[in-house]
Amino acid sequence: MHNGFFKLPSPFPPPRLLYHAAHMVVDFGLRLLSCATLRLARPLHALLLVSGRFDNVFLSTKLLNLYSRLGDLPSAALTFRHAPTKSVITWNSMIACYVHHGLLPDALTCFHRFLLTSSARPDPFTFPVTIKACWDLDWGKRIHSLAFRFGFVWNVFVSASLVHMYSRLGSIDDARKAFEEMPYKDQGSWNAMLSGLCQNGKAAEAAEVFKEMMILGLPMDKVTVSSVLPVCAPLDNLLLGAAIHVYCIKHGLDSDLFVSNAFIDMYAKSGRLEEAQKVFDGMADMDLVTWNSIISGYEQAGEVSSALKLFDGMKESGVRPDRLTIVSLASAVAQCGDDRTGRTVHGYILRRGWDSRDIFVGNAIVDMYGKLSKAEAAREVFDRMPVKDVITWNTLITSYSQNGLANEAIEMYESMQSRGGIAPIQGTLASVLPACAHVGALQQGMKIHGRAVRTGLQSDVFVATCLIDMYAKCGRPEEATHLFEQVPRRHTGPWNAIIAGLGVHGHGQRAVSLFSEMQEEGVKPDQVTFVSLLSACSHAGLVDHGRRCFEQMQTVHGLSPCGKHYACMVDLLGRAGRLDAAYELIATMPVKPDSGVWGALLGACRIHGNVELGKLASSHLFEIDAENVGYYVLLSNMYAKAGEWDGVDEVRSLARHRRLQKTPGWSSVEVNKKVTVFFTGGQSHPRYEEIQGELRALLAKMKSIGYVPDYSFVLQDVEEDEKEHILSSHSERLAIAFGIMSTSPGTPIRIYKNLRVCGDCHNATKFISKITAREIVVRDSNRFHHFRDGECSCGDYW
Repeated sequence: MHNGFFKLPSPFPPPRLLYHAAHMVVDFGLRLLSCATLRLARPLHALLLVSGRFDNVFLSTKLLNLYSRLGDLPSAALTFRHAPTKSVITWNSMIACYVHHGLLPDALTCFHRFLLTSSARPDPFTFPVTIKACWDLDWGKRIHSLAFRFGFVWNVFVSASLVHMYSRLGSIDDARKAFEEMPYKDQGSWNAMLSGLCQNGKAAEAAEVFKEMMILGLPMDKVTVSSVLPVCAPLDNLLLGAAIHVYCIKHGLDSDLFVSNAFIDMYAKSGRLEEAQKVFDGMADMDLVTWNSIISGYEQAGEVSSALKLFDGMKESGVRPDRLTIVSLASAVAQCGDDRTGRTVHGYILRRGWDSRDIFVGNAIVDMYGKLSKAEAAREVFDRMPVKDVITWNTLITSYSQNGLANEAIEMYESMQSRGGIAPIQGTLASVLPACAHVGALQQGMKIHGRAVRTGLQSDVFVATCLIDMYAKCGRPEEATHLFEQVPRRHTGPWNAIIAGLGVHGHGQRAVSLFSEMQEEGVKPDQVTFVSLLSACSHAGLVDHGRRCFEQMQTVHGLSPCGKHYACMVDLLGRAGRLDAAYELIATMPVKPDSGVWGALLGACRIHGNVELGKLASSHLFEIDAENVGYYVLLSNMYAKAGEWDGVDEVRSLARHRRLQKTPGWSSVEVNKKVTVFFTGGQSHPRYEEIQGELRALLAKMKSIGYVPDYSFVLQDVEEDEKEHILSSHSERLAIAFGIMSTSPGTPIRIYKNLRVCGDCHNATKFISKITAREIVVRDSNRFHHFRDGECSCGDYW
């Protein structure tokens, strides 16, 4: 016998005997359908056909559901197609089968055929399953309209399904409307509305719905609890979470694994790790979600050692980590800064069967190596990944940018589009723009700005902040200010960026005025705001303004100063020559002074030649950060300026003993969209002789109008003519001369220097700007200098 499914073997028993035997086997087999396998289902199907009972709509529908449950969609579809009679239950089962297997368009097509071809009418169970098949809002509203026409929107199950569907599709207003129109709301309806609001980031609205539920005296179940707990942390409403916890203990819900996991997550995200640990310790059973929640909580709170210890406990308990565990683990290792542990974790991941072929895990490892300052290792993992998404590219770009490899970050940004074929998103632009700012790649930054405008990302607060910062650090404070006036300013980011940007250009008064505007517009300043503001006051010599801001920070805005704020204040006072006041401030600090504070004092001592106080500051620095060669250079320079060559030799000997090497000075200049880098004393440029000739010609003209070299900035004990040559070999002078030779008269020249510009070069650049009638912009490690007609924007105060 053959009916499109099975062909019975021959020879076979007589038909009448087969018929009666089939009835007996089918009656027994149907009782086993709930636990049947495919191996049993197909013979039962054949016997149904033989016995003639396949015509029974109940049995054919039961068989269809069995095939669907066992994952055999083709057999389920054939069963449905050959069923002689199809009731509404049969249609509902086929629609549900398609939904179960993720074939949403087929489910909706089946529903459409049901309406057009069947004499049966939809029932209240048709619409909930059909609503699950709606993959976009248009289909959702069509099915909603049909449910209304058939009179089923007043059914609690149908209405709850509509709430779920609109929430899933992101139309929370439609979900709320469907919820409010329900004449009767059961527990599932309230849970659906709560869950939908939480999933769409409407924490405050979810809390209001929950309060309404409590006012009505409705009980909570485990779904209610797990739906409302996630809103407690975003709302900073730990009291609500604690009240729910008490309710759960009273009603026995706290023993439920699902509920306990929600409490661990809520407490961890609220920063209450002790409470999260208590819940964790009191659990009889723990699953993967439990371990992931507690490990992630400690990792995000910076409790790295606890997170790693818990991970070891997870392995000992026999729970296998998943990709979320790996992300938390990689992040914890990155925070502890131990690259050896990072390699160990990478090896563990590989041994467990995860590797760079898993894009989720690969991204986590690239990020880990980047944060461990192992950019080469991050690139190796990146290159081994066969599939890369936009997150992969963003992670590597960020790794390069944060590790000072700005050119590599920009190159990867270009490759992402040309080689990877992936369009940048918000995170991409926010990662690559700081790299452009770091090396002064103005042209590249402007191209990225153009893309941001075309894609509508210019108004994104993170991208806008990075663009403002980029223009400011590329020597274009006017463009930075113009952009700041165009973007939304409800967040502190753009305000902090423009205040800091104006500060490094010496526009302290404008920075102070903007701070006043910020408060008038109701934007609350944060810690970063005051770092930017105090730094701006320091660069402009606004000592009284700075002191007032430092005081208001504490008395008016309730912010406690950290090391960076004290470093700014020491720098502010020290630059102004008030070294005693700066040292007194350090002595009265409520926290231990860090290297930033003592470094600011040492820098001020070098400027003003206070050797004794400088030695005191350096002694503290060598205790705190003995490997930072910059402090040895500062102290050595201070001795050299004072003519104490024995001190110079002593400091240099100490640095050599600790195997520290001075950072070589370099300056870059962009000519014809190409960046050329010059190192102090370097002679490798192919036009070196021409550059020296240009410098000699400039020097002669400078001396004729009053320039006198300041040999105190030569830090070697050599003859006078050798000192003059050393000054002329400073990297910024080589870059300026090359820029003059390579550009048309009157063209501005922009120089980027990695160290602080020396006083003699600063003075010489003023003379050069006057002789050549050029604007020369120099960005050193501290600030910008705009030279025009023999004057500098800093007013010789830097």
